[in-house]
Amino acid sequence: MTLTLDAGNTRLSCGLFNEDKLVHTFCRENGGGCTEEALADFFLSEIKRAGLALTEISEISVCSVVPSMNSTIINACKKAFEKEVLFLQSNCKTGLKISYKNPEKLGTDRIAAGIGATALEPDKNLIVVDMGTATTVDVITKEKEFCGGAILPGMNLIVKSLVSGTAQLPEVQITQPEKLPGTSTTQCIQAGVYYGALGGIKELIQQFTREIFNGQKPFVIATGGLSYLFENEGLFDRIEKNLVLEGLNQIIKNK
Repeated sequence: MTLTLDAGNTRLSCGLFNEDKLVHTFCRENGGGCTEEALADFFLSEIKRAGLALTEISEISVCSVVPSMNSTIINACKKAFEKEVLFLQSNCKTGLKISYKNPEKLGTDRIAAGIGATALEPDKNLIVVDMGTATTVDVITKEKEFCGGAILPGMNLIVKSLVSGTAQLPEVQITQPEKLPGTSTTQCIQAGVYYGALGGIKELIQQFTREIFNGQKPFVIATGGLSYLFENEGLFDRIEKNLVLEGLNQIIKNK
């Protein structure tokens, strides 16, 4: 059994794999800090809740975009499982050819999502959209070359910046607006955030399709907590909630 851990800016997302099958997922918010003891206890309680024995955890793989959490994760895994962890890095055996100016600066969550996408949709030109704290749009060819991509502010981040950067704009729920144009401040913010994200992602897909794939439509796979908002927009060919965890499982299989 493989434990996969995705340490993001907002939360720690976790998955348990039995071979290729994801059998249990759980997560923990990152706010407020976390000790290695508390994290170890969290792991132990979730393993128990999944009906598993600690001895069934044979491998642990991690990607992290929060360096301050790394030592806590390492020590928590040692306490809970007496296991070393494999941290995904750009120089790991990923199966991808990473064409990036500074590969060590490439977010390992983007690498993991790319690995997961190529495993789930092999031999296809891909655009991978991850809608988390930041939204990333990345390009991977059918030859498994990671060509780079683009980074946008995530939808929650846009709302927070409007609230913190203005005197009167309120925080709003992120949702598809019921009507256009908005006739209240809340509706106007919702419209701007929703259609701004939709338009930005759509334009990047079009630009990458033209520049990298010579106009031939790639397969667009999305992940991240807000990707489901666009499931009826015809923007994505597939939404895979646990794409990063899938990639981390592949790392263990391929090492």
